[in-house]
Amino acid sequence: MDHDDTKPSLASLLMRSTELKRALVDFAVSPRYERHLARFMEEAGHHGRVLPEDEAINGIDRFALQHRMPGGGTVLSRFLASRPDLTAPDREMLHGWAEPVEGIFEICRKDRDSLVLLNLIDDLEYRAYSNVGPSVFRPLPLRGYVLARLVPIRPVPDVWLVSGTMSAYPESDAAQIAEAALKLAMRLPELVYRNPKSLERGWKQMREDRAAFVEFFGRDEVVLPPAEAEERLNAYYRHREEATLARQPARHRRRNLPGVDVPAFKFPPDLAGADTVGMIYDETDGLNFYSEYGMLRELFADAALAAGKPYADVLMGYLREATIGPLPFRRLAAAHPDTADQVFRQALRQPRFTWAEHGETLMRRRKPWYYKREPRPGFTVIGARLSELLGRQPGQAAPDSTRRS
Repeated sequence: MDHDDTKPSLASLLMRSTELKRALVDFAVSPRYERHLARFMEEAGHHGRVLPEDEAINGIDRFALQHRMPGGGTVLSRFLASRPDLTAPDREMLHGWAEPVEGIFEICRKDRDSLVLLNLIDDLEYRAYSNVGPSVFRPLPLRGYVLARLVPIRPVPDVWLVSGTMSAYPESDAAQIAEAALKLAMRLPELVYRNPKSLERGWKQMREDRAAFVEFFGRDEVVLPPAEAEERLNAYYRHREEATLARQPARHRRRNLPGVDVPAFKFPPDLAGADTVGMIYDETDGLNFYSEYGMLRELFADAALAAGKPYADVLMGYLREATIGPLPFRRLAAAHPDTADQVFRQALRQPRFTWAEHGETLMRRRKPWYYKREPRPGFTVIGARLSELLGRQPGQAAPDSTRRS
């Protein structure tokens, strides 16, 4: 059997990771970044207080690996740029640290030198090592839980390194741990969708919910006064929850279900104070809410309105607003091909503007964030183990917090 003796062993990679991490941390806490680190810690809620060692270590770890610097890049990327002496394997390992896996993990098994962890957020297993040795794992409770951050040990596949410190919890804390995992999954659904199966289930759930929305409202785009929109939306959510309840055994039903026992949805002040709210349930962008969408639809139906300041202000507000993506512009331009060019020409004061030729460029310039992210479902799928701990049916999905504009 042939062996590739040039490949580094896992033991040598762990040893090298210790050296690289020490160098990276020294770089991150150097005088060059002292001011940026202090601001980062303050914005993280530490406000200059003396931190316990584990909090300080984890704060520095996040700063070094993920914090975006004002001039661009991260501390990690700048460290890589400052070290032309690093070998290709060193660089491969460090590049892998740019996207840590953050999660709440159940300890499935303790092996001689590693842990097998199940991430309650993405429902995936991880074999984790420590670059300070396996003794750090001995005090951890078997079948207990840890809050941790993991980075890959490249180029070895499917092995991970604990980055920063771990917080451990006993098995008896399962209920509180499950609720914390659910809140984290809802707040940061991108953590859930590391799992391709969860991503697939999320898209499936959103397609089903969109079909139900269209059946309930009669279309996928609705414009109503806020109070009426809120009432209809609550009726829709109640209808969906009741349909879900009807399919569940009584033992899985929870009290105080949103949309059944308590109000499910209330618009925030900026939407509640508008004359109209637009609700668009798109196949890709999901369900979004838009303030004064009625005015925008009137504008595209009658381009002469662009000469009036109120209508021009609404359009320019949509273009400037950081939370509004290209969806409403694409919808209205497609619905009003005869007037869309004139609307943009008048509002932008660009007499040669055409949506077909310049629309996508305008969107990319005004909405760059939209093109930098991968589309994801508007639902957060709960994995099998977390569902079990929460007393839910496996594979249930929950809507993300409202996408509003």
